[in-house]
This record gives sequence, C-alpha cells and structure tokens, in this order.
Amino acid sequence: MLISESRILIVATDGFEEWELFGPRELLLKRGAEVVLASPTLDPIQGHVHDDPRRTIRPDMLVDDARAEDFDALILPGGVRNPDQLRMNVKAVQLIRSFVEAGKPVGAICHAPWLLIEADVLRGRTATSWPSIRTDVRNAGATVVDEAAVTDANIVTSRKPEDVEEFTRAIIDLVEDQPAIAEIRQPNEQPA
Repeated sequence: MLISESRILIVATDGFEEWELFGPRELLLKRGAEVVLASPTLDPIQGHVHDDPRRTIRPDMLVDDARAEDFDALILPGGVRNPDQLRMNVKAVQLIRSFVEAGKPVGAICHAPWLLIEADVLRGRTATSWPSIRTDVRNAGATVVDEAAVTDANIVTSRKPEDVEEFTRAIIDLVEDQPAIAEIRQPNEQPA
C-alpha cells in the first residue's frame, strides 16, 4: 500500500512531546496520508517541549470511537504525562492491543512504549525508548537496544524527538509493506 493511500491514527492527550506528535503528522501529511488524531476528549490537547507548554491541537475523534479496522497504522507520541495518562485509559490500551494483534504497524516514541507495556505486547520483542524507561521495557520482556528506530515485526519504537524522521520513515516502510505485515510472526513464534 502506498503511504498516500493510507489512513493513520495518532492517539495522544495533554502532555505529549510536541515534535513527537507534530513531526510524524506533518511528514505523513506531506506524503499524502490521511492523519486522524484521537484523544479521550475532544478538547484541545497541550503539547510540551520537555516541561514547557507549547502548541495545542484539537483531536478529530474520541479514543472510544476509534477502531483498528478503520486505520492502516497507529502512532503513539511520547512526553511523560501523555502516555502516563493514556495507560490508565482502558479503551486506549485495548485499541493499541487490537492494532498489534491485527498485525498493523504501531509506532511508539520516547515514553510511549509505556503504552505497549500496558497492552502487554512487548514480550519477546526488541525495542528502544527514552533512557529512563528502558528498565520498564526490559521488565516487560523486551530486549532493549539504543537505536534511533527499532522495528520488530509490526512495532516500531524510538528514543526521542531528534529521532522523529527515522521513526516516521520506519512506520512508512511498514505501511508500504502492508501485505507482508498480515503474515508476520507472533512474538516467541518459531519460524516454520
């Protein structure tokens, strides 16, 4: 599938790291993708650069109304507060799990791998994250590496805002290789 024919969901709430949402969004829109933002409410959400409040953006839809079957990929921006709040949202965690189980590309950057941990989808995978949560990622059963963008089956993880271009490129590669995604291995599954 061409990225220009894809529909990408971003899930975020207040406290997202600004460039980790706006960067992939802008890069995907420039490539012709449809990008939809879902949040727990339709109120504008506040981005941050580290701890400083910055730009806001109004969500397009509620997390409660989002369904994996309506999208080709999912992006989870980081920041500390954003994934920390979302991992307590049952619907958000179920949505993430449904994307992973459907074999659709899922990208999580910075602190967003906390959401993958909550969805219990990192066991047996290789991943990266912001340095302070790497122990959490390891304790969730992943092999942790320090690289700009790590792809393991249909999950892409990344470390920080400076890695946004490589992170987004890895997601685009997965979307454009979508037919092969349907046949990916499950974690811990032995090759035939």
